Amino acid sequence: MNVKRIISGVVLLAIVAIILILGNTTVVNITMSIVALLAINEYFNCIGNKDKVTRIIGDILAILIAFLDKLPIEILILIFPTTIVLLFIKVIITEMKTNYENIAVIGFGMIYIIGFLIFIPLLYATEHGKFLIWYLAIAAWGTDTFAYSIGIRFGKHKLTPISPKKSVEGSVGGIVGAVILSLIYTYIINKTANLEISYLAISGIAIILSILGEIGDLAASSIKRYAGIKDFSQLIPGHGGMLDRIDSILLMAPFAYFLLILI
Repeated sequence: MNVKRIISGVVLLAIVAIILILGNTTVVNITMSIVALLAINEYFNCIGNKDKVTRIIGDILAILIAFLDKLPIEILILIFPTTIVLLFIKVIITEMKTNYENIAVIGFGMIYIIGFLIFIPLLYATEHGKFLIWYLAIAAWGTDTFAYSIGIRFGKHKLTPISPKKSVEGSVGGIVGAVILSLIYTYIINKTANLEISYLAISGIAIILSILGEIGDLAASSIKRYAGIKDFSQLIPGHGGMLDRIDSILLMAPFAYFLLILI
């Protein structure tokens, strides 16, 4: 039993709960900005990007999340196209010392991390966002916990060489666990907050988010294998880096936003 992992996990859960329950849009925006800043720099370190200009661009994008509610929609729409233009300008003015492969890997990281994280504060800012945002946490935590528990006990069939310890049984168990927890949470908020969220709809959404969470976890693992590292950093004792902790939520966030606002 990894005591450090358990303690830091409990502390993280408490911090997240306090922010989401007692915080407001501004607090969540600032928090996600800090998360994005840490994660994008872990990614840059992972791929060996030491170029100051592209790192500054990544930092600026992450910081902009803190002002998400104050930026006109036109600015938000243009942020990432502008970023791509700036990256290509970097290629041109350095006369290919920074090449297409460099900016492709760098640009991917910016969209993958910062572009996807943006949807968390956007979801929180919607009507009933304080309730809906928890579906992300529940899907991520439920999938991870049940997948690990079921996989350890019943796992016999390997899921993928990308992560040899993961099993098909654990993967299915994670999805089932996410659905069960999501339904329990739906019952609670329907009763206490007078909401009328469909149990059938939330079951489908929980399945989709859980699958996306597992893909996100494997996606991050593939990046680490490519870079030849075990963790993105040692920021969180027993858990690795910030990017190690949010890898499953990253892919969930955009789909959670669009699916949950429909209900």
